[in-house]
Amino acid sequence: MSQQAHRPSGRMSAQVYELLKGRLVSGEFAPESWIRVESLKVEYGVSKQPIMDALRMLNADGLVEIIPQVGCQVASYTATEIADFFSMFGGIEGSIASAAAIRATREQLNELRRISDQIAQLRDLTDSSQRSQAYLSLNREFHATIYAMADSRIMTELSQRMHDLSDFLINTSGVPGALSGALNDRHDDHERIIEALTQGDAEMARSLTHAHIATTAHITHHE
Repeated sequence: MSQQAHRPSGRMSAQVYELLKGRLVSGEFAPESWIRVESLKVEYGVSKQPIMDALRMLNADGLVEIIPQVGCQVASYTATEIADFFSMFGGIEGSIASAAAIRATREQLNELRRISDQIAQLRDLTDSSQRSQAYLSLNREFHATIYAMADSRIMTELSQRMHDLSDFLINTSGVPGALSGALNDRHDDHERIIEALTQGDAEMARSLTHAHIATTAHITHHE
């Protein structure tokens, strides 16, 4: 990035934001660990300003917490807060699925089926961490296809930001391969959602999707 120092501060801030967001969402940084601004300046070859701009955006996303006069920590949430988040996220995803059931095209439904078939094949992976990460990637594709069906920019943009926080909570849960053991249940959920979308059943698509997302909270913490 140091070779791009001539770029406007806004663009550089956006670059740093995307890089840091990717690392946070992947679980590279543990909750409550400190984000070292000086280290990031050296690592990315930028001044302090783009780092601080990026951290402010990440704070707004709920991924970090800026503590005035102290520093910046990776965000940490209680089990209750996580359950509340996934319930709220499920409500939004349910609304998107409801709209998708009415607006989906045959081509989009076929694409959703293709992704679901790929998720089913993840059962053959023996490494739980690899299986969990592969599921997260394909799950993003699955829900992105439903967003395309709904054809609602405002809902899609909001939900995509919440997906980042969702993946962050999963990857920092402390449960190795958190979604690996639940793969069969998650896939079965997807199959039922596809059926509701295919039938054009908006209320069933809403209900199934809400439940599918809300139960994630139970998967991502130790009993």
